[in-house]
Amino acid sequence: MGLMIDGKWVDDDRISADARGHFVRADSRFRHWITADGSAGLSGERGFKAEAGRYHLFVSPSCPWAHRTIIMRKLKALDGVISMSNADRPKDEGWAYSEAVDDFKHCADGVFRLYQVYAAADANYSGKVTVPTLWDRERRTIVNNESSEIIRMLNSAFAAYTEVSYDYYPDALRAEIDRINDFVYNHFNNGVYRAGFARSQEAYDDAVRKVFLCLDTLEKQLGERRYLAGERITEADWRAFPTLLRFDLVYYSHFKCNLRRIQDYPNLANYLRELYQWPGIKETFDLQKIKEGYYSQLNVNPTGIVPLGPILDHLVLPHDRGRLRTA
Repeated sequence: MGLMIDGKWVDDDRISADARGHFVRADSRFRHWITADGSAGLSGERGFKAEAGRYHLFVSPSCPWAHRTIIMRKLKALDGVISMSNADRPKDEGWAYSEAVDDFKHCADGVFRLYQVYAAADANYSGKVTVPTLWDRERRTIVNNESSEIIRMLNSAFAAYTEVSYDYYPDALRAEIDRINDFVYNHFNNGVYRAGFARSQEAYDDAVRKVFLCLDTLEKQLGERRYLAGERITEADWRAFPTLLRFDLVYYSHFKCNLRRIQDYPNLANYLRELYQWPGIKETFDLQKIKEGYYSQLNVNPTGIVPLGPILDHLVLPHDRGRLRTA
């Protein structure tokens, strides 16, 4: 996995865990904000203005956090506004790319690595190098590496550069969206990692119970609602989708979340089909690359062997979500 210490890359495959073996996710360090007019952020620092061609998004095909931002960029038709690099080389020193961007150079082995971007933003940076990372070409710094904040910027800040006016975080539903996001993140989005990266039986048991408490809760809720926040699709749905998509594919086996599959839940399975079949969404992922990315985690799968299955043909079957009311 590795990390940076004082601006230098260090190979270190240890998983961060507390004294009882619970996986601890590091906080995102870059938390600046892009707005339409470039107004100052909450902490009073100089703001970042939304402009076409100014920002570049670094992502990876396997990462669910990055997938959120890829989806929002697609939904808001910002492909021609914000450029993007998708990691396509083995992750031997962090996220790696065959093509460098802007005036960055390839490393000695002909590969461009994301840690170079972090070093450019902060020569003394210490911490994880993560995707998604949103880079500002003008000021040569990282704007933000927190997926939940990046998708909100993509949803609202670039309205002048897209014809898509649909709001995935509408005022009337913000409290409900925030409530759902908090529950789903803590129990499910991050919960599957807490299960997979647990370093004790106690930590694993606790994480898996929370994962399935969340799935049971969502199954009941989706029997009454078309979408997680009600009658219209919102940010909450697209934050849940990357984890749901990966569940039967990798988390069920690789992270030992094997009490039940998503396809064992009638409402969740049909809900996942609807989102999977949403216009433009299939272009945002590659199921084989997702699987290869996870099974290359040698601290969880020491052999590196990628299983042939599972076959997910059910994702293309018709869904029944039309029986529920929409806004």
